[in-house]
Amino acid sequence: MRDFVNEHVKKIKPSGIRRFFDIANEMDNVISLGVGEPDFDTPWHIRDEARHALSRGRTFYTANAGLMELREEIAGRLRRKHQLDYNPKEEILVTIGGSEAIDIALRATVCPGDEIIYLEPGYVSYLPCIELSGGVPVPIALKEINQFRLTAEELEATITPKTKIIIMNFPNNPTGAILEQSDIDALARVIMKHDLLLVTDEIYDDLTYTESGHVTLASVPGMKERTVYINGFSKTYAMTGWRLGYCCGPKAIMEQMIKIHQFTIMAAPTLSQYAGIEALKNGDASVEEMRQSYNQRRRYLLKELDRIGLTCFEPLGAFYIFPNIQEFQMTSEEFATQLLLEEHLAVIPGSAFGDSGEGYIRISYAYSIKELKVAINRLEQFVQRLREKALYGEAAH
Repeated sequence: MRDFVNEHVKKIKPSGIRRFFDIANEMDNVISLGVGEPDFDTPWHIRDEARHALSRGRTFYTANAGLMELREEIAGRLRRKHQLDYNPKEEILVTIGGSEAIDIALRATVCPGDEIIYLEPGYVSYLPCIELSGGVPVPIALKEINQFRLTAEELEATITPKTKIIIMNFPNNPTGAILEQSDIDALARVIMKHDLLLVTDEIYDDLTYTESGHVTLASVPGMKERTVYINGFSKTYAMTGWRLGYCCGPKAIMEQMIKIHQFTIMAAPTLSQYAGIEALKNGDASVEEMRQSYNQRRRYLLKELDRIGLTCFEPLGAFYIFPNIQEFQMTSEEFATQLLLEEHLAVIPGSAFGDSGEGYIRISYAYSIKELKVAINRLEQFVQRLREKALYGEAAH
């Protein structure tokens, strides 16, 4: 019988994160700091609105682009937060999470041979989505010495005549890095100079731990018309299972994106959309409460990692910490595997986020302080054994 599998898809590697969850699920007494998912329940008022929508029989398809009321609320949010003015009728599309938006943004814009710049370490979906769209992936390695920020000089040096798009994600997964206004202004100048399209994934925008808060590149004069802005409800409102996201951009691009969306998805789940309206209208207090809790956990982990001697730059966004483990002269996968088997503590090897993540591990602090304390104790025992082994090995030698 013929092999019916698409050879192009066969070459794409599965997620490096999944393997650790599969091992951990077969073990007892495992603490996992690997999942990039809020530990909070979706706020009750949001769940209640979905229940009311169900009781009113709101179980039919919506418009392909999503409920107009939801698109209007999204437009209002972006106007309030970033002074961005999007037309909800033509420039906003409601999607199945941010992941669908990333996929269709690339499929709607990439032509064979186009070079697409993406950042490493970075979210695991960007590279396969570029490959599936027919683009040529071109990574930029973010550096700890630059606090994992992208510099204008790094971007300029990577651009060629074939470069068409840059995908960015700040606040960043897995590093927790953010961009300051000065970074954004400099990057915008390079993007406009070379006539590039920006696809910006800002799913963690409300989880920023600075006084100035998150700033989007789309707000720089001249950038909105060359930006596909992607966001969603999963991280901000603890709504991962609702699968609700959105994207905004120029009408010409959105018209092509909605074509792909309507032929493959039809519309985002109706009940989720009603919940999304409630989240945007009345969810600010819940978001701030969760943000403060994440910030408390972030500060606790930074203090504890410093105490046990693990080098770690200070993340100012998302809910991840990205410690440096290069002192142990192990690959990040070896470190994470050994930690899981010996201490029943699951973290994600940095190499799962691209070659540039080698030498680091990702720790999520979307867990309670109580769980984090137990996890730190296990991590401390593990690194102490590694250091003792290295010390005694050197002495014996």
